[in-house]
Amino acid sequence: MEFSRGKIRQIRHLMVLAALLILALIYSEKVFTGIAFLFGIISPFLAGGAMAFVLNIPMRAFEEKVLGLWRGKRAEKAKRPLCLVLAIVSLAVVLAVVVGTVVPQVVATATEVGRKIPVFTERVVEELNRLVRDYPELTKRIDELELTEINWDSVLGSVIDFLKNGAGDVLNSTVSVASGIISGIVNMVISFIFALYVLAQKERLADQGRRILWAYLPEAVSAKILEVCSLLYKNFSSFITGQCLEAVILGTMFVVTMSLFRMPYALMVGVLIAFTALIPIVGGFIGCAVGAFLILIDNPLQALWFVILFLVLQQIEGNLIYPKVVGNSVGLHGIWVLTAVSVGGSLFGISGMLFFIPLTSSGYALLRESVNERNARRRLPGAGRKENQKEDRDVVETKKEEKAAAAEKAPERKSGGTKNGKRP
Repeated sequence: MEFSRGKIRQIRHLMVLAALLILALIYSEKVFTGIAFLFGIISPFLAGGAMAFVLNIPMRAFEEKVLGLWRGKRAEKAKRPLCLVLAIVSLAVVLAVVVGTVVPQVVATATEVGRKIPVFTERVVEELNRLVRDYPELTKRIDELELTEINWDSVLGSVIDFLKNGAGDVLNSTVSVASGIISGIVNMVISFIFALYVLAQKERLADQGRRILWAYLPEAVSAKILEVCSLLYKNFSSFITGQCLEAVILGTMFVVTMSLFRMPYALMVGVLIAFTALIPIVGGFIGCAVGAFLILIDNPLQALWFVILFLVLQQIEGNLIYPKVVGNSVGLHGIWVLTAVSVGGSLFGISGMLFFIPLTSSGYALLRESVNERNARRRLPGAGRKENQKEDRDVVETKKEEKAAAAEKAPERKSGGTKNGKRP
């Protein structure tokens, strides 16, 4: 039995891959240690890439919509740094508003909590004594349960100590978090500088990436990779935009409704819920827990009504607003948005909720394109339905633009170099 050179090459590659896998299994501990070490080195650059991706969304909006009519050689040179500064300033203003609104209220409330804990415990003791006086049968029930040996004064004292120590634990945790933030300042600075360099030269970096793909991969594979990358960028940027819009809508709903019902801390709780709502589905519950605790100190009954209000607004937001706003921004129907959030959260937690929606949208678009192309080739009935034409039109236009851009950026293979005669 004779083997061709291609078969021999494939067998050789499989043998090398099998040997590497065996070595990785034998020295798995060292392999994981090395991976962790490499990840620690590149983590600032990964964070910088994520920063650049997020900053590019408002930066691109400033370039195309705000300063789109400003043209010329001087304008093109000045537009990029100006739009970058505007994007950074806009995000800094948003963070400053959130921090300036929430942090002072939280500090003031925490101080107030420390003063009200002894009063609260005295009220609890008085209420228990009143119940014992007014309902003596409770004592009999307690005797029947053989709980008379319990030293209730000791239990109450333990509860008071727990509350007092709990406040100290919260303070210690805050100090630990603050020290961790300070220790990560160097990496954040490196990430930020890296993000600035990426944004300042994003077209050049993208062109270099395309040239590398065209140089080492077949033309069809390169075009498909560029198509998938473009689709992923579009869906992730649209998801972030839709998620921010949904958070603003939800926060506004809470500010308005809490103000109408005259609940305390309306602005602070609304901003807090809007900020935490950036985490899909479950983020709002974090803001609700903090808001309910703050209101509980002032008025326990209002805290109960706040929880009921949150559940009502959360149902409206989760079932109507979120699927429409986020689903439309990424091109997914509401049912698929909810499915993506559920599956992503079950598999990877909060990070899965964040990434599964744009990933599902990208997979949905690629599958839709493939199905429509196959059905069109087979001339199946319903392949060109009106409800699919709008979606298909967007896909076709996107593919045309990507192919035109790829054709412009592709190196001249016949000459063996690039259009400028330079290597990437």
